[in-house]
Amino acid sequence: MCQHTPKCPSAESPDREAAKVIAAHAVQGWSLLCNAVLLFEDTGEVLPDGQIVAPHRPTDTPAFTA
Repeated sequence: MCQHTPKCPSAESPDREAAKVIAAHAVQGWSLLCNAVLLFEDTGEVLPDGQIVAPHRPTDTPAFTA
């Protein structure tokens, strides 16, 4: 599917989120990656086979207090 050089990581690859964005809808909070992964701004994902990956990184960082 990927026509980029170097090739984007596959949907099965641990670094799949490094694939190039080919479509995005910021208002709805999602991006479609070149490897057919649907990536949501909360870091959740839907893989091409329909498997759901739960959000896995914090999206809010607590304020630093000294």
